[in-house]
Amino acid sequence: MDGFVELVRDLLEESGIEKPVIFCERYVEIPGWFRPEKKWDLLVVLDGCLIAAIEFKSQVGSFGNNYNNRTEEAVGSATDLWAAYREGPFKPSARPWLGYVMLLEEAPDSTRPVKAQEPHFKVFEEFRSASYAKRYEILLTKLVRERLYDATWLMSNSTDGPQGYYREPAPELSFANFVTSLMAKAMACKKTH
Repeated sequence: MDGFVELVRDLLEESGIEKPVIFCERYVEIPGWFRPEKKWDLLVVLDGCLIAAIEFKSQVGSFGNNYNNRTEEAVGSATDLWAAYREGPFKPSARPWLGYVMLLEEAPDSTRPVKAQEPHFKVFEEFRSASYAKRYEILLTKLVRERLYDATWLMSNSTDGPQGYYREPAPELSFANFVTSLMAKAMACKKTH
């Protein structure tokens, strides 16, 4: 995922956010509410203000268990950040921009329908026979619609052949939407700092 982190970092630099305020490998911890701190994959901190925090995740194989872990992690990280933000450790920060990137292996086990377990209650209709790829699309869409994240980016890839390929299965969760939202935040911050 390092290449995607570098791509987003380079785009932030091109928008006028200077490198010393973009953190990718070191100094990526910020306070949480339910835990002392959380490491993010990319942070932008300008003049003592938290501008943006982004998670970059991938999944290859073990789709069932990993999907559940990634779901809990994504919801938990955002909930933790917003609770901490409410309590003020990032003052004088305006509302930071929060992003989530997921790269999913496109394989038979990720694209075939999966039966939901319903021993006591029925699952929501959108999850019925949804593959893990579709479940990620549902998850990332809901993360934005519930305002836990400002934008999400979903990619799937195949490792067939020497080059493989990437695709974006949902236009709403595209790189274009993700980066447009992030650049708008970056440009607004550049004007106010």
